[in-house]
Amino acid sequence: MQPTPVILLKEGTDSSQGIPQLISNINACQVISEAVRTTLGPRGMDKLMVDGRGKATISNDGATILKLLDVVHPAAKTLVDIARSQDAEVGDGTTSVTLLAAEFLKQLKPYVEEGLHPQTIIRAFRTATNLAVSKIKEIAVSVKKDDKQEQRQLLEKCAATALNSKLIAGEKGFFSKMVVDAVMSLDELLSLKMIGIKKVQGGALEDSQLVSGVAFKKTFSYAGFEMQPKRYDNPKIALLNVELELKAEKDNAEVRVKSVEACGGSIQTSVSALTDDVLGQCELFEEVQVGGDRYNFFKGCPKAKTCTIILRGGAEQFTEETERSLHDAIMIVRRAIKNDSIVAGGGAIEMELSKYLRDYSRTIPGKQQLLIGAYAKALEVIPRQLCDNAGFDATNILNKLRAKHAQGGLWFGVDITSEDITDNFIACVWEPSIVKINALTAASEAACLILSVDETIKNPRSSMDGPPGGAGRGRGRGRPHAH
Repeated sequence: MQPTPVILLKEGTDSSQGIPQLISNINACQVISEAVRTTLGPRGMDKLMVDGRGKATISNDGATILKLLDVVHPAAKTLVDIARSQDAEVGDGTTSVTLLAAEFLKQLKPYVEEGLHPQTIIRAFRTATNLAVSKIKEIAVSVKKDDKQEQRQLLEKCAATALNSKLIAGEKGFFSKMVVDAVMSLDELLSLKMIGIKKVQGGALEDSQLVSGVAFKKTFSYAGFEMQPKRYDNPKIALLNVELELKAEKDNAEVRVKSVEACGGSIQTSVSALTDDVLGQCELFEEVQVGGDRYNFFKGCPKAKTCTIILRGGAEQFTEETERSLHDAIMIVRRAIKNDSIVAGGGAIEMELSKYLRDYSRTIPGKQQLLIGAYAKALEVIPRQLCDNAGFDATNILNKLRAKHAQGGLWFGVDITSEDITDNFIACVWEPSIVKINALTAASEAACLILSVDETIKNPRSSMDGPPGGAGRGRGRGRPHAH
């Protein structure tokens, strides 16, 4: 006699559990990493995403791509989240983070299939991550902040490394200088809000410029304004909350806030009580033609350290991607100013950590040895992907790198230009160490998170398949008409 099955969940509830569930989650993460895999590095390709409204976005930024892909798989969403957190925290390395997490899972798949308990794996991974992070801190090179010249060069190199893999890599010398200037002109807090980026179509990329101060589109004109001088030195600025003309209020509001922060006056609602102390001032006001628009520049504002980057370029998608790339570079420079230690990029730090963990794993007994070895192997995905994207023979170059690191070549990484390996520290492929630390911890956390899930329960859609409110029925309650 068979026992009656107990039905606990609503009919149609989809629950999958156990090892097959874990494997399917791991596979889903593999698919996500395939989507951004080819965008890594200076030879990475770009992706063109078209959303439901037909708006096309061309991007090379891991976080942007994953944000635009509408991921529904619950486990794969964690990868999207870590890419976003990396973007918010450090700005760059979003693709690396996704790749690392997916690769960790890929290396673990055989162990999971053999029935090794996920908690054992997680424990080993936590150990490995802590070891890796302390190793990064130990070998990172710190930069002397006192020497302004040296710090500036370092920041420019970090910015250039961040821009290397972007569309505007050809202009990285020009833009890395601009980004460093922009960040250097801010005050201690380095708040991102103080760097405005305005996109103006037309012109070439090299026509982009940095305005130290506030710049905005000219929003008002008045009779005879053509005759007025277009440039004033040390003007007083009255900030009026008064309608000078009937026109788009949105622009004016934006202008108001920006200028108040910068020129240090206070907003007046009437024109009667204008005394010197409520007026702001700046060193130079000028009106300049940029592309098809005229822009007002307020330069040398006494109060706030703001600056505005005006980007030029042909296609709209192109200027948008440039803005995203600059955002990455600006974040990197901010991080490098706050945490003044750097490591060599181009797969060098990953190879060194891989060697270190592999050596360490041989000194411990038990299952941990295999798992930390798997972690070490997973780290090699970054240099391997760099080779693949550039069309090199990855196996060959990784063998060279392993040999070099075993002999103590600390900073050796992939040399994209000559299809070989090189000392990336001398080649100035530098990244703030915080980028790598953050990427490793986030990736390993995500991997552990996905491993610790052993059951997914999906509720069935409610019995009415239509959206709530019975759309299109006109009764508002979702009840069919009584025919």
